[in-house]
Amino acid sequence: MIGPVVGSHPAKRPERVVLEGRYVRLEPLSAASHGEDLWRGVGGPDQAELWEYMPDGPFADRAALDGALEGKSASEDPFFFAILDAASGQALGCASLMRIDTKNRVIEVGGIMYSPALQQTRGATEAMYLMARYAFEELGNRRYEWKCNSFNEPSRRAALRLGFQYEGLFRQHMIIKGRNRDTAWFSMLDSEWPARKAAFERWLDPANFDADGRQKASLQSFI
Repeated sequence: MIGPVVGSHPAKRPERVVLEGRYVRLEPLSAASHGEDLWRGVGGPDQAELWEYMPDGPFADRAALDGALEGKSASEDPFFFAILDAASGQALGCASLMRIDTKNRVIEVGGIMYSPALQQTRGATEAMYLMARYAFEELGNRRYEWKCNSFNEPSRRAALRLGFQYEGLFRQHMIIKGRNRDTAWFSMLDSEWPARKAAFERWLDPANFDADGRQKASLQSFI
C-alpha cells in the first residue's frame, strides 16, 4: 500500500513582500534599514545569552552584527524578515523561512531572534501567525516545520503553544559552534492550518486582552 495521490505542482518561493499585522509588520531584512534597531535590541555582550542556541553570534560590535545582517539579507534560503513594531516602526527581531523545498511543498521557520522588547508579546505571536499564513496561503506549502536544539526548552514550548506537533528527536543531527546538537522536530500541515489560523485570530483579537494587556484566554485554549 502506498500514500494517496498528491498534486505535483511546486510551492512558490518566498518573495520580497511586506506582511502586515495589527501589532507587527514583517519586511525583508536589511542591514541598512534595521541594523541600528537590532544592535540596540540584540547586540553587544549584554545580550549574549540570546544567541546561545543560534548558529551565529553573539556579536561584540555593530560592524560584526551588520556583516551578519548583510549576509542574511542577501540570502534566498534562509529568507529573512525583520519584525517591526507596527506603531513605532522599530525593528525588534527577525526570523526566516528556510530549507525551502518547493518540489515537496515543505518549508521551515527558523533563525528566530526576538529582542527582550518583543519576547512574550502579542507581536511575537502575530509574527509567527503572519509567517505561517504566508507559507500556507500564499506560497502553497503542505508542511511547515519547526526545529530546535533538544535542550532549548523555551523553543520547544513555543512550538507546541503555536500549534506544531512534536515528531521526534534527530540524534547527532548537527554540530553548532563546536557542540553536538540533537534536534527536536515539529510540524504543522496544511490540513491543520485552518483550525490553527482561527485559533491565532481569536487569540490576537484585542477583545482577548484586558486593559493592562493581559490575555483573557490562552492560545492553546483555542487550538
